[in-house]
Amino acid sequence: MRSVSYVGVVLLIGIVACASLGIAVAGEEEMCVPLGMIELQPPDSVEARRVEVAFPHGSHMGLACKNCHHTWEGAAPVTGCMTSGCHDLESLPRKADSHTVDKAQAFRYYKNAYHGQCIGCHKTMKIEIQEMANTLASIDGKLPTTGPTGCIECHPKE
Repeated sequence: MRSVSYVGVVLLIGIVACASLGIAVAGEEEMCVPLGMIELQPPDSVEARRVEVAFPHGSHMGLACKNCHHTWEGAAPVTGCMTSGCHDLESLPRKADSHTVDKAQAFRYYKNAYHGQCIGCHKTMKIEIQEMANTLASIDGKLPTTGPTGCIECHPKE
């Protein structure tokens, strides 16, 4: 009879646990990837003016992870966008001597990061799909859709 290694049993338990939570497992190392919705919210110290965004992480699995997690090197655990030193500013940065926006640091404002990344990607995809449609003489089937680009599409009224 073949013996089962302890590591194999632990890995199998991890896979089953992740699968039961709607999470994918990548590689032999335990790395759980959420397949469902992720609630994107402002930092705790910021009073939200709109409802949180229900982000369908699983429907973005066709993209390279580094498209969004741009500082991830593939081995360490993935950190959130609002991690210290990334997009950790809670308000739009201003220059010290004026009321003008510090454009060199504006990317660190969490709201700019989300809006620029998400909306920017969706707008780029929309342009690419339209260009594809314009170059094809006839299209069989429906064109792919892109994600939302408007406020209420992401932040529905309660």
